[in-house]
Amino acid sequence: MKKIHSLLLLCLAMLSGCASWERYSLLTGNDDAESEVALQGPAKQSLKPQYYVSPALYNGEAYQATQQAAQKLQSQYQPQAAVNVNHYVQSMMHDLVANLDLVNPQMVIGMTSFVYLDGPYDQTDLLGNQLSESFMHEVHQFGLGVIDFKTTDYIRVTPQGDFVFSRDFMELKEEQPIEFVLGGTLVRHQGGTLINARLVSVASKKVAATAQGFIPQQVVDALYQSGGSEKLLLKQGE
Repeated sequence: MKKIHSLLLLCLAMLSGCASWERYSLLTGNDDAESEVALQGPAKQSLKPQYYVSPALYNGEAYQATQQAAQKLQSQYQPQAAVNVNHYVQSMMHDLVANLDLVNPQMVIGMTSFVYLDGPYDQTDLLGNQLSESFMHEVHQFGLGVIDFKTTDYIRVTPQGDFVFSRDFMELKEEQPIEFVLGGTLVRHQGGTLINARLVSVASKKVAATAQGFIPQQVVDALYQSGGSEKLLLKQGE
């Protein structure tokens, strides 16, 4: 009886050793004849999906290098952050200040709407007005004096809201302490709009600084809900 029990323990040990060898074979790719004999049929097929792991995953350096390469590739194809008109105005403002003849913090600048070079100079659109607003912010950020001459002497209170700005010249002061004006022209170009900005002395009409830029069409279109700047032409003074 003891002999039979010992024989069963020996057989179990041999079977356990064969299974361990098969697992080693599957992990290392050493699929030799000895491992083929160890397990056959359904038993072998059931172990493959359970124990098979690529040897590269056990190499720490190789795994990290693969992860770093994947992250780098993913970052290259991530969409860039959306930009607007202000992004391009910042660049043009740096050019203006860089070639300004005389930087005087006491100088007073008035902002005007940008107009289309091939159109009437008393009309503009949303892009032309937004450029004026963006440059006003940038001029103030650079520490230069800027006057908003569209500010009235009173606040108009209405059911629709409370307003202090106006485009009616009859509601504005006739004289403003403006020494320089910042404005420019727009040119529609394939794929976008060319911007020609300049800072001009009111008294002498001398150009104190200039800058040029290009705004892609998709950025221009983002200003409009339905696209097409022609639908939003605004006549100054109305």
